[in-house]
Amino acid sequence: MEENNTEYTALESSESPRSYKSAKVSLLPLVFLIFYEVSGGPFGVEDSVRAAGPLLALVGFLAFPFVWSVPEALLTAEMGTMFPENGGFVVWVSSALGPYWGFQLGWMKWLSGVIDNALYPVLFLDYLKSGIPALAGGFPRVAAVLALVVLLTYINYRGLNIVGWAAITLGVFSILPFVVMGLISIPRLEPKRWLVVDLQRVDWSLYLNTLFWNLNYWDSVSTLAGEVENPGQTLPRSLFYAVILVVLGYFFPLLIGTGGVPLNRELWTDGYFSDIAKILGGVWLRTWVQGASAMSNMGMFVAEMSSDSFQLLGMAERGMLPEFFAKRSRYGTPIIGILFSASGVIFLSTLSFQEIVAAENFLYCFGMLLEFVAFVKLRVKYPAASRPYKVPLGTTGAILMFTPPTLLIFVVLAVAPLKVMMISLLALIIGLVLQPCLCYLEKKEWFTFSSSPDLPDLHDANFDCSRP
Repeated sequence: MEENNTEYTALESSESPRSYKSAKVSLLPLVFLIFYEVSGGPFGVEDSVRAAGPLLALVGFLAFPFVWSVPEALLTAEMGTMFPENGGFVVWVSSALGPYWGFQLGWMKWLSGVIDNALYPVLFLDYLKSGIPALAGGFPRVAAVLALVVLLTYINYRGLNIVGWAAITLGVFSILPFVVMGLISIPRLEPKRWLVVDLQRVDWSLYLNTLFWNLNYWDSVSTLAGEVENPGQTLPRSLFYAVILVVLGYFFPLLIGTGGVPLNRELWTDGYFSDIAKILGGVWLRTWVQGASAMSNMGMFVAEMSSDSFQLLGMAERGMLPEFFAKRSRYGTPIIGILFSASGVIFLSTLSFQEIVAAENFLYCFGMLLEFVAFVKLRVKYPAASRPYKVPLGTTGAILMFTPPTLLIFVVLAVAPLKVMMISLLALIIGLVLQPCLCYLEKKEWFTFSSSPDLPDLHDANFDCSRP
């Protein structure tokens, strides 16, 4: 074990080993980046009421965080401070299970992230189409999607600090109308409406997918760890504050919406919060909620794209992708990663909301299983490794903590529609073939692969394709 501990000495510092000099992201911008990577507000939770009614929707957004969000956030805090570099979860799995499985996780998570990002133009236009009917379909909708993607991609290009402070501004603007809506709704609240439940009419697939989609992606911030100021302290604190912000940002708007207006489950679909705002406060409040939705979707888009593009950069710095993926702009942003992620969003934005949610959940589940295994294996093999933040549980406690999320993953996979399951399995097979193909291209010298010398050596997992 002494030899293993020596191999980890490069990880003892909580600072990123990367030598690239750029402005670091501080606590408050990081909290809102996580907020947008996971949530962005209550826009998109409406389907939980349509699927299961008010009581199960409210209970779900209170109980589900303890089953899934808290364990994933704790995992991210420990692993992100142990490996404070871009690439995040890819590096964790590579260190524990080897570069092949690290690449598979990277492929699944990047594809899942791009699929997730394709949701935001859809949600953005769904909220605006009630005020601008032309955006419901056809050329105006396509043109609006393209214009939005170009604008938000440019914001990502300009720098992570701009993205972080933009996230704060957008976050405050997105939350405020629900504070006002809550105050206005007080005289109209009827608590008995919160208790409505009909177990015979529950759409469990839609219910679980909506909860899962709205309360996952806590590990996305790990791909930005190399850009964080003092990650050993900042990353765990930001995750803690973000969990509270996200849960409150879901629960109270649901409380207002289900208690303040008569229940019609069929109306609870994308964009319904704007209709509730009109009922409670008038056209001015509906307009504000629609604007907040637009701002929220912009925030989620830029946060997710930052995570996806820096993940590709981190993989290139580890030699898992051609080195041109590690190229940065003069603002320190990963140019190729941003372009790849934006292209994927454009291709996938024609899918429906429910299809996108189910597909990205399916891929995300497989990736999380690898992360759970990697966490436990690193605890067992390298107990003395430097961990600036360590989950206050032993190995047995960690296994017990991950048992409910693991069971939940199998439930989510089991209830996935057959079409989504087949497409997702095809995507997984592509990943299994893609990594050997990249190794072949390296051997043929068609592309150049290189690992950054500033990064710590992860023992045997050095991502050298020439090695077995």
